[in-house]
Amino acid sequence: MEAMEALPKEETLQLRQKHYGPSCKLFFKENPIKIVRAEGQYMYDEQGNQYLDCINNVAHVGHCHPTVVKACTEQMSLLNTNSRFLHDNLVTYAKRLTATLPDKLSVCYFVNSGSEANDLALRLARTYTGNYDVVVMDNGYHGHVSSLIDISPYKFNHTGGEGQKPFVHLVPVPDVYRGLYRENVPDVGEKYAMEVKHTIDAARRQGRKIAAFICESLQSCGGQIIPPHGYLREVYKHMREAGAVCIADEVQVGFGRVGSHFWAFQAVDDEACPDIVCMGKPIGNGHPMSAVVTTPEIAEAFGATGMEYFNTFGGNPVSCAIGLAVMDVIDKEDLMGNASRVGNYLMEGFRKLGEKHDMIGDVRGLGFFIGVDLVKDKKSREPATVEAQHIIYRMKESFILLSTDGPHRNVLKLKGPMCFTTKDADRVLVNLDQVLTEIESARTRKHALLPAKVEAASSNNTLEHAVCSYRKDVHSKRSGPIFTGSHTLSHDALFGNTKRPTDNDSDDDEAKRQKTWAGVD
Repeated sequence: MEAMEALPKEETLQLRQKHYGPSCKLFFKENPIKIVRAEGQYMYDEQGNQYLDCINNVAHVGHCHPTVVKACTEQMSLLNTNSRFLHDNLVTYAKRLTATLPDKLSVCYFVNSGSEANDLALRLARTYTGNYDVVVMDNGYHGHVSSLIDISPYKFNHTGGEGQKPFVHLVPVPDVYRGLYRENVPDVGEKYAMEVKHTIDAARRQGRKIAAFICESLQSCGGQIIPPHGYLREVYKHMREAGAVCIADEVQVGFGRVGSHFWAFQAVDDEACPDIVCMGKPIGNGHPMSAVVTTPEIAEAFGATGMEYFNTFGGNPVSCAIGLAVMDVIDKEDLMGNASRVGNYLMEGFRKLGEKHDMIGDVRGLGFFIGVDLVKDKKSREPATVEAQHIIYRMKESFILLSTDGPHRNVLKLKGPMCFTTKDADRVLVNLDQVLTEIESARTRKHALLPAKVEAASSNNTLEHAVCSYRKDVHSKRSGPIFTGSHTLSHDALFGNTKRPTDNDSDDDEAKRQKTWAGVD
């Protein structure tokens, strides 16, 4: 199926610049991509080029999955209305969703975005406790509405932000690679949790009362951080002793992405159970929907205020049909198992590349939630920010979509559609190997890649200039063309005789999967 391009790319770009808010950024300021269709883990531009999507965790079960599309169109052709009417889809979905969670988490609210979910979670926590203050993790991000910008250091501590409000209390990121306590510290999870206790105690001395602790179960924008074992369990204990509730922001990482468990908080610590769980992004596979699940006690306190909670689109029959379809696909296609197999395979591959390339400082992740921390020097762990931006542009030239995150923008993040295969993984690994080799070759020739004053700069404009200069220099040092398709890849070149997982990735299975996407029996 070929998608038609309604407007030439240049006209599309000009109209966007004229009519769309300038604070809404594009991927790739230099020659942005115009996407016209997608399927599975692939996206296609107006010229028919296929891009391997490593970043869209929203298209959780694969772009335009036929099961999800069918559920949407069939229900839309029958009815879409609000939750003030009885409908089987709402209660069926609520029952199925809560069945994936600990028993005490049994009451749902359906909303439309991760931001709405986290905003509602704050209301629930503040109503239940009667308190207002919030404890948050440094570098955290929880949404774009005003209430969430206020509790998101990723926003309020950076360009355009208003800084930390008095009711917000920051705790250190439990980062064992760059943080306060590192990988060689005994009981590192408990030590990071004690930092939270110290923060609670300091707030109490100031007469502050804490309503909630909110954190992503795995920090995403902060650099793909995996908390050490015991951290969440101990933090939740300290927060409850202070009379606060615990909110797990699973907007980025839920619905089986970690492979071993349906929810990331379960994978991090099987003894940690939040009081409120917020869901979004993957829940609808691209359809705008989200959810908050909490305990009966918290829900009853919220209802006891007498104020009705109504959301025009939350819990509508179409959204619930889509949500059910997404869960069907996760189960039927064993996407959690695939996340484990492919994610572990990718991380093994990145670590092998790290033995060859000093720029790979750390590889971390769970399932198909992976971060590759790039450094200028393994000993100092100085972030390789400019190099990371160069890498994502070079991978784009090979039709692979990557992005970076973390406070230094030096962490390559991979959290693409869960139907990703080991062949796709090989393609990423071999291309990254070549790009890193190019960079190291330029360095070996003792060529000054960046002036020191540019390398030290931190503003976005200066960074973009630095990346442009860097890219021009390294481009001139290329030894040859980079691999661009799966048929050119050499798995053996990376792994010798190591076999890739075969459960989900035989040629026959791949052919069948492609037929499914194409609607061929």
